[in-house]
Amino acid sequence: MVKNLFLLRHAKSSWKDTLIDDFERPLNKRGKRDAPQIAYKFSKRGFDVDLIISSSAKRTSDTAKIFADILRLKSETVFKKELYEASYQEILEVINHINEKFGSVLIVCHNPGVTSLVNYLSDNYIDNLPTSGIVGLSTDLNWNEINQNSCSFLFFDYPKK
Repeated sequence: MVKNLFLLRHAKSSWKDTLIDDFERPLNKRGKRDAPQIAYKFSKRGFDVDLIISSSAKRTSDTAKIFADILRLKSETVFKKELYEASYQEILEVINHINEKFGSVLIVCHNPGVTSLVNYLSDNYIDNLPTSGIVGLSTDLNWNEINQNSCSFLFFDYPKK
């Protein structure tokens, strides 16, 4: 069974309140505009999403909720603290533990880990996954078998594209 993996960087966050902890930073005005825009563009591609796994940081969880609402997902959303500022290896570890019943998964996390993971999993190099940027990958492997260069590149989209 073909698996689809969508890697999404959280929408633009606010730096207005410099005293707020990084984990608690909310989306700014641009982030609140860009995330729905990309979610609508993604929905037009016709992919199903069976599961959303998101960093539990405020900016990522808010981005995940926007996607879930716009896509009208009845799927489960799981928030994982270990995805906060995770390296590509740590994100891959989460992917490798996804239950096989899920065929299409959206991961919402942070840079630089998510950009590094895109470049690790496919042979299509991207310089940077910008805020609200999303990459689609596919593979015939089980989740626990996904590793270096094991995915085919489907698309790369971001707000300024």
